[in-house]
Amino acid sequence: MVLKYLLEKEVKQFLRNSLLPRIAIVFPLLVLLVMPWATSFEVENVNVVIVDNDNTALSGRLAHKIEGSRYFNLVGVVGSYGEAIGKIERQEADVLLEIPDNFERSLLTGRKIDYQVSANSVNGVRGNLGANYMNALVAGFAAEAIDEETGRVVPQPVEVIEQYLYNELLDYKKLMVPALMIIVIIIICGILPALNIVSEKETGTIGQINVTPVGKWTFILAKLLPYWVIGVVAISICFVVAWLVYGLVPRGSFLTIYAAAALFIIVMSSVGLIVSNHSSTMQQAMFVIFFIMVLFMLLSGLLTPVASMPDWAQYVVIFNPPHYIIDIMRSVYLKGGKFASNSFEFGMLGLFAVVMALWAMLSYRKQE
Repeated sequence: MVLKYLLEKEVKQFLRNSLLPRIAIVFPLLVLLVMPWATSFEVENVNVVIVDNDNTALSGRLAHKIEGSRYFNLVGVVGSYGEAIGKIERQEADVLLEIPDNFERSLLTGRKIDYQVSANSVNGVRGNLGANYMNALVAGFAAEAIDEETGRVVPQPVEVIEQYLYNELLDYKKLMVPALMIIVIIIICGILPALNIVSEKETGTIGQINVTPVGKWTFILAKLLPYWVIGVVAISICFVVAWLVYGLVPRGSFLTIYAAAALFIIVMSSVGLIVSNHSSTMQQAMFVIFFIMVLFMLLSGLLTPVASMPDWAQYVVIFNPPHYIIDIMRSVYLKGGKFASNSFEFGMLGLFAVVMALWAMLSYRKQE
């Protein structure tokens, strides 16, 4: 009965604040509508400058092919390497392609072509991917040109057939959107609970609870349950947006996702309450929870694959709850993963949920 009245108090307190309900609804929409486009690692519109030492029909066709590619933006065809480097130094070009003077003759006779690709690697990702795209385009053009001009196919000793599983079109949004749903939970179910108890400390209303016979276990449970509901509503909004905007629906079961989300919401709400219990002011709670959230997101595998991290970081990831639910989300959405195939991740989330919830309850100091 006491829990019922405490829950009623939390709901009224949440709805009385006109900003919080709006955040719970609008924030998932903003994250799902903006971040999949802003966080894409697909590189397009790479500025290219060409040094054409051949000045033949085939070298001209190659320039037109580059200009027609959606990955490249041809900023000019120049006559010297020094002039092209000047464009890179002035940030007018990202990639430089130097066509040798024997380009057409080598193509028509089937000889090896030595061409040079130089990339501005100040932005390492853009430079590396731009150079790789250029190498693939030139190689494809050489094969097409030989086939068209000579009417014969150059035999290849090895034929590679690429097959992309689970994300056949290599759509980066299919990788990012399920993970961004977890970022919504991290922020909403982390920040709001972190400000809950400490705000009552600042206003003095916590003293009214301290003089009641309400146990701290009941008090913390009443704090956790509303944010569990808010988290479920937020991720449900994310499901609808992902379907309406991106046409993205999970290949697996929604029940699997909701089960994982239920555990993770408990983890994040408990972390928020732990921060709130140990903070004296709102500013202190905000700084601490933002620090924790940044660590959670950077070490979750959201943007950087865990296998690409240093060894020490990979060990730290073991203790990072978002890493496990992001794996579950991507597995269910892209591969149709089930509970059995993600049993380890569920086990780790369950362990984190129990530990964090107990910590949140024990860290609350009720003045008797």
